[in-house]
This record gives sequence, C-alpha cells and structure tokens, in this order.
Amino acid sequence: MKIAMLSPIAWRTPPLGYGPWERVVSLLTEGLAVRGIDVTLFATADSVTQAKLHAIAPMPYEKDKNLDPKVWECLHIAELFERAGNFDLIHNHFDFLPLTYSGLTDTPVLTTIHGFSSPKILPVYRKYNRKTHYVSISNADRSPELDYIDTIYHGIDLENFAFQETPDDYLLFFGRIHHDKGAAEAIQIARQAGMKLILAGVIQDIDYYKSVVEPHLDGVRVRYAGVAGPEMRNKLLGGARALLHPINFNEPFGLSVVEAGACGTPVVAYNRGSMPEIIENGANGFLVGNVNSAVEAVGSLDAISRRKCRKIVQDRFSRARMVDNYISVYHKIIDKKD
Repeated sequence: MKIAMLSPIAWRTPPLGYGPWERVVSLLTEGLAVRGIDVTLFATADSVTQAKLHAIAPMPYEKDKNLDPKVWECLHIAELFERAGNFDLIHNHFDFLPLTYSGLTDTPVLTTIHGFSSPKILPVYRKYNRKTHYVSISNADRSPELDYIDTIYHGIDLENFAFQETPDDYLLFFGRIHHDKGAAEAIQIARQAGMKLILAGVIQDIDYYKSVVEPHLDGVRVRYAGVAGPEMRNKLLGGARALLHPINFNEPFGLSVVEAGACGTPVVAYNRGSMPEIIENGANGFLVGNVNSAVEAVGSLDAISRRKCRKIVQDRFSRARMVDNYISVYHKIIDKKD
C-alpha cells in the first residue's frame, strides 16, 4: 500500500508551535510509517518525518512572508497530483482545493475535512461528493449535504504528555487568541472564580487581543505566556487546575481538549460543536452554557479524577486508535477500486 499524504504548508509538519492540521498529519504519518506502510509526505522542505518527504515549498509561508500562499499552495498540490499514478491512495488534509484536481487521476482521493471555514466552500465538496471519499473528525461537524466513509477522531501521542496528579493553582486558556475561542470569556470566568489565568496561543486577531485581552494582563492574576511549543504546552496543560474552553463557534474537534486530558487536566467547555463527543460531563470535565455556569463548574473541579481524564484519552483518543481506523478506511477504498 503506497499512500501520498498531503499536508498544509502554512506551517512545517510537525509544527514547532501552532499548526493543528499539520500536527495531526504528522501524528498519522509517523504512526503509519511505524506500521511499515509506504508513506510519502508532501509538506514543506523543513518538515521532519520517518516517512519519505517530498517538498516543493522551501518553508512555511507563515514563516516567510515573501512566499505568496496561493502560488505555493498551487505548486504544492500540483507536485503531488503530477505523481498521483505512483500511489494507491492520496490522503488530502489540505481542505477543498485539491479536490479540483481529483478528476484528473484514477488514484482515489480521501479527504479528512478538518472543519468548514465557511458555507461558501461547500459547492466544491458537493461537486466531488461520491467521486472522492470524505472523513469527518466529529459527528457534529458533518454536513447533511455530503456522504462520509467514516468519522475518525484525532489521536495524540500520549507519550509526549506527562500525567500530573497534583496541579498548580491556575486555570489555563490554550488556543488561538480570537473571538471564536473565547479568550475574553476565559478571563471573565477566572476573575469570577477568583483564580489566576494563563493564556497561551497564537494571536490570530490582533484587534481582539488589544481590546479585550491585553487590558486585563497584569502578569499576576492574568498572564499571556505566548505561543507555546511542545515542552511549554505539556507543562502548562499538566499544571492547570482546568482548561477553560468557552468557544463561540461549533468547533469541529479541539486538540487542546484531548491534550489537556492526557495530562490529567479536566476541561470546562461551552456545550457546542464536538464538545459532547469529547467531554463526558462530570467524568473528564464539564459542559456548560455561559460564564456563570462555567464558574460553578470551576468550583466543582475536585469531583473530577485526573486519572480518569487520562484514561479516557488513552481509551478513545490515542494515535494507535486513529492509525488503526485510517488503515481500515484505506483498505476499504483501495479494495473497492480493485
């Protein structure tokens, strides 16, 4: 079985900091390589993998602003599809654009839909529905207009997340600094709960940051720790009493929620999108509806077993489970073609 894995090129694979899609691609690619599957990763030239690496983009366009994203995205996708005949299956993690190349090859294309940025992109998915194959990353993120071969939850590398039985005395917000992720709400929750808050993540909306986050930063009660790489991520997640996830959109999955659980840290999240599929209310966190109910949940954190949080991730969100599920889908597609 020869698989072509198409990663985004906004960041390297795996990312050094932010880059959730690239991180999932890396976890899957390395898991497949360990199983002895012949995988070629199409990613940026600075990417790191045990599989074969094929690159046309010299580095991520978010790192080098001289690189025009559209130009290098087109070159990157074309580089794979011009070699499509060398593979049994193309696994696309690049959103909708590669689908427009899929009719030019007999090699089957599987797309993991990491989320819909807007309903405006649905016409592309509709056009190639049933001509290609779609995997959703949660049942909540499925479009009723599309057919899916499976739902496969993201898995994480548990060995890189240390379990911490006794946390420190702070709450954590870990994600994009953007209205969608609810950084402002996290600050309100922490203040009303009388607890310290650390925020970490890429500032995606600078105006939002300056208007509703920066004025509250005092370095003591509310602190911004910057974009956290793997080592800092592990430390921050493990040390938190809880991860606050007061999202203002229907999140397709939420890697940080699973990563927190791997460290033993419960999550207090707004009950939207995929959150009910990841959080077992009262077992590894709390599903809430607003700031006030989130504050009540923070007051009930002692009822949550941190070992139970870790166990749920081990059972449901391991990389091994994700790899197994994708291999099953690959066989289903390739065997059907034959």
